[in-house]
Amino acid sequence: MKKIFFLFRYVSWTAIIGSLLGSLLLFIVGALKTINAFRVVVFNYIPEDKAHLHPADIATTYLIKSLDTFLIALVLFIFAHGVYSLFISNKKYDDGKNVLKWIRTPNIGHLKNVLAEVIVIILFVKFLEVVFVNIDNLKWEIVILPISILLLALGLKFLNLNKEDNINKKN
Repeated sequence: MKKIFFLFRYVSWTAIIGSLLGSLLLFIVGALKTINAFRVVVFNYIPEDKAHLHPADIATTYLIKSLDTFLIALVLFIFAHGVYSLFISNKKYDDGKNVLKWIRTPNIGHLKNVLAEVIVIILFVKFLEVVFVNIDNLKWEIVILPISILLLALGLKFLNLNKEDNINKKN
């Protein structure tokens, strides 16, 4: 039975390859959004649905959207690396030379913590985008998003998923 479970772990390659392909696609999409920001500034490209905004505001909106896209691409990349290191690779990071420190995934709790932190950041960037685009037409309902972000961040803090870092800090 152990041999079956050992071989079945290779099914996780599906998640790894899918995440890497999705990450690559989102890096390309983010780069295209950045190029659109340059088009607005350099070539005075103004989309019809954003004609009411100043070109600098349109460019900023594109850059905020590209930041959001790049963050999601990084989440997919970190997820792919985490799944690989947890389920495929049998190596331990004893020497610390094989991988960057920030992307090491010692356990599934660490991977969940990194993903949750990035999701909170993505929601915050999304909130900035909504506020920036609708700056002249803000309603009180928009407060729901930052309150949700705050509650998610507090929940993440109280869950304390990154237990290994806490153990290292105490020692």
